[in-house]
Amino acid sequence: MAILAALNIAACTSAGTDRQLSVPVVVNDSVVADTDTAGVGMENRRDTFVVSLTGDIMMGTTFPEVRLPANGGKDLFRDVRPFLVNADIAVGNLEGTLCDVEDTSKKKTVHSYSFRTPPAYASLLRDAGYDFLSMANNHAFDFGIDGVMSTEKVLEGQGIKYAGLRGRTAMAVVERDSIRFGFCAFGHNGYTFRTQELDGVKAILDSLKECSDIIVVSFHGGAEGKACRRLPYGKETFLNEDRGSLRDFAHFCIDNGADIVYGHGPHVVRCMEVYKDRFIAYSLGNFCTPYGINTTGISGYAPVVSIKVNRSGEFLSGQIHPFVQRYGIGPRRDTTGVVVKEIRTLTGLDIKGGKISISDNGVIEKDKK
Repeated sequence: MAILAALNIAACTSAGTDRQLSVPVVVNDSVVADTDTAGVGMENRRDTFVVSLTGDIMMGTTFPEVRLPANGGKDLFRDVRPFLVNADIAVGNLEGTLCDVEDTSKKKTVHSYSFRTPPAYASLLRDAGYDFLSMANNHAFDFGIDGVMSTEKVLEGQGIKYAGLRGRTAMAVVERDSIRFGFCAFGHNGYTFRTQELDGVKAILDSLKECSDIIVVSFHGGAEGKACRRLPYGKETFLNEDRGSLRDFAHFCIDNGADIVYGHGPHVVRCMEVYKDRFIAYSLGNFCTPYGINTTGISGYAPVVSIKVNRSGEFLSGQIHPFVQRYGIGPRRDTTGVVVKEIRTLTGLDIKGGKISISDNGVIEKDKK
């Protein structure tokens, strides 16, 4: 049980509709959950919910020089906001820090990038409609533990939940109309809860099942760049680093209770799949990264994927809302059809028997064959 001890999994012990589940010092190896929650009358019962998924978010950086959008970033999410705000739950990946820490903790190499977004920009995430953001990525510690703590503090100040860093926060729960959405996040770095450590993944999912009705899993993994749009079988490596076996990981999550699994990390979109009636997006690419990250060509494809599920988390239908990033501006509506075409093409190439069809206008349906 050493892996469970290392995970420091929090018990679901606090009441209330929106709960951040923090990780305390380990006392023993057990995973405990409190399922006592208030009921809601049948007259308020809803049968379907919409979860909107996005990829990497890094709204601008002040390191090593200032590269921030005009108007304090207030126009970044202008076009995408309706699809996030009008969903029951909106999630993404926070690629970097929200801090004013002076110097990066990273070793400076040709492949090293550090992202430092002003803490005031956290309000833009709230106004855009985000409920949960993954911190399990290779930029969370760009400015050390002080940068992590600043990011956590400002997200909490905006009412946005987060998870994914080992020894800090393993999971979060948000309630909507009597349905408890549970969130967890995994990465490939040693300071994250890792996709490669399946015993630990299962332990977190087991704990979440005790206090959630629908579980949403985020993962950051895969090789990076335009040449990495295809989803391979087996382990991916990048810069001699293990970036996970993502097909196996996503299926493992669903086999162990997850209902929606969304990925990011390759900086391009990848295929989608329905597995055991649960939805998987293997990479949603760069979403709102106006500076510091290459967004030319396919690296700028920035979809919002809205998934409709029932109360049990079963996939019912979906919609790809297509956007393309503009340098210094953010995601803007794709009027050419290239984003949907890319995801549909990759799904056809990489998922055999994936049980979904994607129309020209981005409607995702269960395959009727």
